[in-house]
Amino acid sequence: MSYKEKQTIVSILSGLMLLVIYSFYALSKVQSGVAAPDDMKFWATAILTFIVIGIVAMIIIQIIFHILLSISIAVKGEVQKEIHKKILKHETQNDPCNEQSIEKTIALEMVEDEMDKLIELKAMRVGFVIAGTGFVLSLISLVLDYSPAVMLNIAFFSFGIGSMIEGIIKLFYYKRGIQNG
Repeated sequence: MSYKEKQTIVSILSGLMLLVIYSFYALSKVQSGVAAPDDMKFWATAILTFIVIGIVAMIIIQIIFHILLSISIAVKGEVQKEIHKKILKHETQNDPCNEQSIEKTIALEMVEDEMDKLIELKAMRVGFVIAGTGFVLSLISLVLDYSPAVMLNIAFFSFGIGSMIEGIIKLFYYKRGIQNG
């Protein structure tokens, strides 16, 4: 599995976790009576708070992801070194798990080519369509006299789901391939 696929899976799972936690938080506040369904200040504060939490969490998760990736590359290098020692029955001159080789391997995996850019654009288009459709549905909910809180939640969830679907589309194109056209 490539670096981009692993990174996309981590992003999808992070986004899903954020939406699930937000759902539990919002439902528990409404059910306990702390927040009224039409309390716009509560809903705006909750959504803004979870947007900030999502951004900070994504940064932290990506840092941890890169640390774990570096560790896995170092472990793989050590295993290869041990295999070479056993096969050749002596030390090799090139150490496959020194810091420079780990950085070089990560840099090579992070290179973005034309296929990556095309996949990104196609997936982004689908994500924007979903987010835009959700936004229009949220406006329709206001026209149908639903609470403005419903509108905010529809918009929030459509952006989150659009982002996750964008990641799923990326994974699909990385596995299936992509044709120009």
